[in-house]
Amino acid sequence: MIRRKVARGAAGVAVLLIAAELAGRTGLVDRSLIPLVSEIFARAAGLVVDPLFLADLQGTLIVWATGLLAAVAIAVPLGLFLGTLRRAELAARPLVEFLRPIPSVALLPLIALLVPDDAGIKITAVVYAAAWPVLVNTMYGLRDVDPVAKETLRSFGFGHLSVLLRVCLPSAAPFVLTGVRLATAVGLIVAISAELITGGTAGIGTFMIRAGSGMRTDLVLAATLWAGILGLVVNALLLKAQRLAFRWHAVTAEAAS
Repeated sequence: MIRRKVARGAAGVAVLLIAAELAGRTGLVDRSLIPLVSEIFARAAGLVVDPLFLADLQGTLIVWATGLLAAVAIAVPLGLFLGTLRRAELAARPLVEFLRPIPSVALLPLIALLVPDDAGIKITAVVYAAAWPVLVNTMYGLRDVDPVAKETLRSFGFGHLSVLLRVCLPSAAPFVLTGVRLATAVGLIVAISAELITGGTAGIGTFMIRAGSGMRTDLVLAATLWAGILGLVVNALLLKAQRLAFRWHAVTAEAAS
């Protein structure tokens, strides 16, 4: 089933790419504005051995990974706290619902005033954006915990911490990992967006700025292609890890449906 879905998705992408290639070669699309798909793929292949692009890629990866790790370290404990204590969740919910829709890129001027370091600005923006999916999914996962299992453990004399570690955390773990998987995509988008807005010395967004200033649309699109591939690969790896680690959760969800 999964292989069939992947094959269908790949076929759809192939049809779209072929159509875009034909549109360029037949003159429907101005090749001076948008290069051919084949040219973009050729430039993308050449970037693999380009030391300048590899340095920019490394800069984005550092910002992305650092921000994501910090977001998980902040959001998971906070989500456990709010998801466990009902009164704390009710008190914090208005603030969460107010702050969550605010785009992190809109806060970049404020972040720049508070954080003087260029990398720190981008990491802070990634942390702010990536923390929300992890926080919300952690809180939702704790709500999904079977109350009978918790009460059973309490009836045998287990304390609140033991119930949290033995029942709540294992039950909420699939939801937490789903939040992390969503946060990886959000974090990559914000990291590159912050690079495009603030510039800096390294990053895929910085590479796009340099290429765009030289009217190299092919390099801009090639770098965009690599950003998409990077996000796709990381998401696929996390999804595979989630299925392997929490196979029981998928079976339970299928049985419930």
